[in-house]
Amino acid sequence: QVQLVESGGGLVQPGGSLRLSCAASGSIFSANPMGWYRQYPGKQRELVAGITRYGSTKYGDSVKGRFTISRDNAKSTVYLQMNSLKPEDTAVYYCNLEPPRLGWGQGTQVTVSS
Repeated sequence: QVQLVESGGGLVQPGGSLRLSCAASGSIFSANPMGWYRQYPGKQRELVAGITRYGSTKYGDSVKGRFTISRDNAKSTVYLQMNSLKPEDTAVYYCNLEPPRLGWGQGTQVTVSS
């Protein structure tokens, strides 16, 4: 069973940066597209960024130019570099396949506030 473990969240001031990491156990990682998702309280998760197994990327309109998704297949890890953070980026961030097909991890809280 594949497990997803997200890390790297925290409290940051507007305009700051964070780098999230998601480690995946199991062999499914390298052969599949991966995505970062976020969830606001009381809302459904939404796709923030996706990356194919070959490295092609896509982003939600609200994060284009600020966030960068990358992956290291040898380490079964996907990253999300978040720059120029805004208060509206405050959410719990999750990783999963894209589209999501695995059980969700615990997520990592990102709070952007002065």
